[in-house]
Amino acid sequence: MATIPDAPPHSATQASTLIAPRHVAIIMDGNGRWATARQLPRVEGHRQGAQTVRMVVEESRRLGVRYLTLFAFSSENWGRPEPEVSALMSLFAQYLESELDLLRNNQIRLRAMGDLSKLPQKVQDSLGRTMKATAEAQGMDLIMAVSYGSRDEIVNAVRGIACQVKSGSLDPDAINAQTISQHLYLPDLPDPDLLIRTSNEIRISNFLLWQLAYSEIVVSPLFWPDFSKDEYARCLQAFASRKRRFGLTQEQAQSQTTTETVSK
Repeated sequence: MATIPDAPPHSATQASTLIAPRHVAIIMDGNGRWATARQLPRVEGHRQGAQTVRMVVEESRRLGVRYLTLFAFSSENWGRPEPEVSALMSLFAQYLESELDLLRNNQIRLRAMGDLSKLPQKVQDSLGRTMKATAEAQGMDLIMAVSYGSRDEIVNAVRGIACQVKSGSLDPDAINAQTISQHLYLPDLPDPDLLIRTSNEIRISNFLLWQLAYSEIVVSPLFWPDFSKDEYARCLQAFASRKRRFGLTQEQAQSQTTTETVSK
């Protein structure tokens, strides 16, 4: 889980020649510090970060990423100063309205996961309208993790499983990893292949704790507002250079990949 090392730069053009990860998840970190370093209000960092979101969404769609999950607002973020939370919610609602045409024109379906009941009604309404308007899109799923905490998600899953056991509809001996996955917020969502975190922070911050079991992790030194197409390309190049073994030996992993390719 190391920061991308200094290396010959990889351009966005080069990234288009790579096989894109099926599912990319991003912890968008550093908006506030970006603004503070420029003696700007923190909200300006979030505003600039929204422009980076647009770039990453467009670039992911162009490269063929099938699922893009963005950590937009954590359950812990509710503890931030009220003016900042209010500004974030307002920006989120504005983003949902302003990006609707981009989503529809690019066949991008918007989805959300988290405790959405905590969102202000205006944000819930905007989110609901945008998800409904893009529900039939089949090019890429854009998942916004908002008011999201992975521990809460797992607790919610366990509670649902416990209710089934109590009612007699589920045998405790039949519970396995798939049972838990099926009780998460979006059970049809495949696990991320790649997790990117910006701002040089090396932690996952209560994000997709269950789903990240075998994800490759790349940490970018840039604050989120500075995250560029070329930096995204470098992250994808770092992912492409990894040898994913999923607990197997390299020989077993290669044999399995060959078998899956032939079967297709």
